[in-house]
Amino acid sequence: MARPGRPARRTGRGPPHLPLRPLWLCRARAAPWPCATARLCLVSEYAHDLVALSVHLCTVRHGATADLHRLHPHAGPDPPALFARLLAWMPRRRQPFQQ
Repeated sequence: MARPGRPARRTGRGPPHLPLRPLWLCRARAAPWPCATARLCLVSEYAHDLVALSVHLCTVRHGATADLHRLHPHAGPDPPALFARLLAWMPRRRQPFQQ
């Protein structure tokens, strides 16, 4: 179970799907974080409060922007690409209950 403020992105054995900072790669897959598994875990962990997920990911975007800019000060992170990677994929609202 996830601790408040610190979701546990674990899927069985192996390393959790957490970001490796300052590169912002998935610790488990070495893919750009959040990987597909991390996204599924985040949506599952925050299913009860999508606003909290949005706030969390906005905070993550701020940290990722700073880290990636420090690593590549001249090329820097591309703001639209970083938005698409960190925020654009998340659900906007809950689906209505259907019987």
